[in-house]
Amino acid sequence: MRDFSRLLRPRSVAVLGGGWAGNVIEQCQKMDFNGPVWPVHPTRDEIRGLPCFPSLDALPSAPDATFIGVNRHATTGIVAELAEMGAGGAICFASGWAEAGEPALQAALVAAAGDMPILGPNCYGLINYLDGALLWPDQHGGRRVGRGVAILSQSSNIVINLTMQARSLPIAYVTCLGNAAQVGLAELSEALLQDDRVTALGLYIEGIDDAPAFAAMAEAAARAGKGIVAIKSGKTAASQAPAASHTAALAGGGAASQAFLSACGVAEVATAAELVEVLKILHVHGPRLGPRLCSLSCSGGEAGLASDLGARAGVSFAPPPEPQRTRLAEILGPLVTIANPLDYHTFIWGDGPRITDVFTTMLSGYDAGLFIIDPPRPDRCDPASFFPAIDAIEAAGTATGKPAFPVSLLPENFDEDRAIAMIDRGCAPLMGLETALAAVAAVQGMQGKPGWRPWPAPLPGETRLMDEAEGKTLLAEAGIAVPKGVSAPDLSALATRIDDLGAPFALKGLGFAHKSEAGAVRLGLSSLAGQDPIPGATGYLAEEMVTGTVAEVLIGARRDPVYGATLTLGMGGVTAELLEDTVTLVLPVTGEDIADALRRLRLWPLLDGYRGRARADTGVVVDTALKLQAMLAADPALDEVEINPLMVARQGATAADALIKRKDD
Repeated sequence: MRDFSRLLRPRSVAVLGGGWAGNVIEQCQKMDFNGPVWPVHPTRDEIRGLPCFPSLDALPSAPDATFIGVNRHATTGIVAELAEMGAGGAICFASGWAEAGEPALQAALVAAAGDMPILGPNCYGLINYLDGALLWPDQHGGRRVGRGVAILSQSSNIVINLTMQARSLPIAYVTCLGNAAQVGLAELSEALLQDDRVTALGLYIEGIDDAPAFAAMAEAAARAGKGIVAIKSGKTAASQAPAASHTAALAGGGAASQAFLSACGVAEVATAAELVEVLKILHVHGPRLGPRLCSLSCSGGEAGLASDLGARAGVSFAPPPEPQRTRLAEILGPLVTIANPLDYHTFIWGDGPRITDVFTTMLSGYDAGLFIIDPPRPDRCDPASFFPAIDAIEAAGTATGKPAFPVSLLPENFDEDRAIAMIDRGCAPLMGLETALAAVAAVQGMQGKPGWRPWPAPLPGETRLMDEAEGKTLLAEAGIAVPKGVSAPDLSALATRIDDLGAPFALKGLGFAHKSEAGAVRLGLSSLAGQDPIPGATGYLAEEMVTGTVAEVLIGARRDPVYGATLTLGMGGVTAELLEDTVTLVLPVTGEDIADALRRLRLWPLLDGYRGRARADTGVVVDTALKLQAMLAADPALDEVEINPLMVARQGATAADALIKRKDD
């Protein structure tokens, strides 16, 4: 790994360029950077009150970090000069490289840098709020902190907006990758997390360049007790592209990236607000949050909202345990119904010791607590009457050693200065009830798999669709049951071979990805008499029809250009895409992973004997999925293997249809 210490934590900064360089100097001055800032310009005497050096070789020493704000053609030569003089790293601000159809120019830049780390090109830069070092050419909304979270973004504008948050999040670093020509997502993330003052990492991801390296980085972060939360954008492009198989369509649209981040133990959220709130939880409490959650408020309306919104977010509220129930009834009296969410009414409002007793008692029975409270706005009202309750929340967290989250119904209803002070004392206010519940659910779901790494990305190459007869032979060789069948190049030849098949049988035309849509499947036949040729068929397959079916399941394993390979499981048949009831996993997986994925299907009850129906043999479904995984692992030429449907009986299962693609070269 490259040495990022000087670039990220510089003691000296050089800036090259005109207007952009002036902005960088201004930001360093505003943040009280205590090291020298050296403007380099061949014709100007000073920039922002600082004397200019005419060239890099005129500097007092090699700079730790350099902001290069000149055009792309000059940037490459400057990078080469910095590397030669032993500089610590550089930000390459200019655009017009690979993203503009100039990959050779970008390759030359990387070659010029050598081992010296560069961010970009086409990169906004970095902010170090810990040391006041900003290689950043624009405004931002952050402040100096002693410790905090790092935010890494593949979008400059997104991260600028995040610095403007008024939700009390302490930000230690802001970094951008630009084109990531040299330094990628995993490498820069690891470098940021190595700073002991960094407590957690937030990511805005447009693409993952090295999935195994990312998984290793995430595991190292988890070992260090530092959580990672991400927004993954660009989920719709894959789902909009034409797909030759149900698996390809259903595993797109973000399913693969979601499965990958989950396997890495990274919390995935949908909005910038959720990203900020999760980072606050991770900053104060780390990446472990138990499943038992309580909610307290002095309003039945707020309790009802907590319950309804919690169900939407996937958060549950179990009833209070008996010891807590008994003690709460003693404190609150007979007019208060002891429940979770708890409406404790206002009988104890303003009584600090009793409120503290209620909050501490309730929280002691759970893993974490939400305390809904919206202090009156201080510019028009007097919030003093709310202070005993706010103090009681902190006291309950301290007494129990469990996360106690003050939660405002609306995000703007909690004073930022008070929230900052509470975070400094180890209590994380969450802004907005709906966002808070989503954030809590995201942290509760951080369950990475230690030691797990995805398979390497597949080699590029054209694939061909095997006909179903070939595919069924491969499945049978792998130990997967297939119907008894015969194939032939035409109907006349097929008619001479079907005597050993029991009726009824199915007639299929070969050479189609989707036979049903092409009218290439004819069912319930007892002979071939009167059957016309199937237009477009490259051959024919006749198979005994499968009986005794309890459920139809889809299982598909396919190579993925980013995540190595995926496995998709769901309810099968021709309506698979219409149902959209699937779960995608990133390989490798275990039988336990597959069984858990099946139980997450909405229609799992149909497999598990819903309302007296026969139970499907889900054990053979798991075994079949493991065999598909083994097929891809053993044969790098296999690109995709889909069984749809797998006809599952009470005992056993048969692959009624198969779609297999391979790279023959």
